[in-house]
Amino acid sequence: PLYINKDMRRRFFKHAIALCLMLFLCMSANAQNSRETIRKSIKEWGTCKNVAITKRNGDLALYGKNGYNSQGCPQGLTNALHELNQQKKTIKDVCLTESGSWVVLYDDNGFRWDGVPSDLEARCREYNNDKETITSVSFTDAGEWILISEKHVSASSTTIQNWIKEGIDKYGQLHSACITEDGIVAVFEGGFRFFGNVPEGLRTALRETSIDVYRIKFAGTAWFFADKNGRNNYRM
Repeated sequence: PLYINKDMRRRFFKHAIALCLMLFLCMSANAQNSRETIRKSIKEWGTCKNVAITKRNGDLALYGKNGYNSQGCPQGLTNALHELNQQKKTIKDVCLTESGSWVVLYDDNGFRWDGVPSDLEARCREYNNDKETITSVSFTDAGEWILISEKHVSASSTTIQNWIKEGIDKYGQLHSACITEDGIVAVFEGGFRFFGNVPEGLRTALRETSIDVYRIKFAGTAWFFADKNGRNNYRM
């Protein structure tokens, strides 16, 4: 059998840690590079109503009725955004997960998707059939999700549902929410709620902002929020 002494083990773990750090820095650099395109677009537009950002799988920004710019996103998502733009649909919300699953919310209750949880798909179809005006959708690769309409809020578990209800009781109507593999941020009519590992910079910015926040997104340490008119603040 191969004998590995303490010195060899020490060198092995040292190299392994260095490799992991290098991979992490490369992923962060790639994310920053892809967001550079998004940041330039937001600056040129002057406003931005919504984004979809990930730590490692692409980013996009929405402008006006159906304008957008994307970088590194799955081709199916890019195709869907292009088709909706050509059809002059109103693109309202986009959720993109770290594994490349996505959903686009357009007009009052229209959806395009790929890889969404089956129970979320079923609820989307139910809202669609009932002609409910849907305002926000967010989900994770682990199958957790939050779906918001003008009349109802649905979630993948009673735990999330109860957490949202506590927020509604305290802050009023729920406008939007972002759920990721790290945590949840919910935007209510009169305040915000946080769960899990939410960037401290986002918490501080929300406490200090004069923007009437309607949209919220975060991924890792990156974040974005905006009002209905596209006035925004971000770190990404």
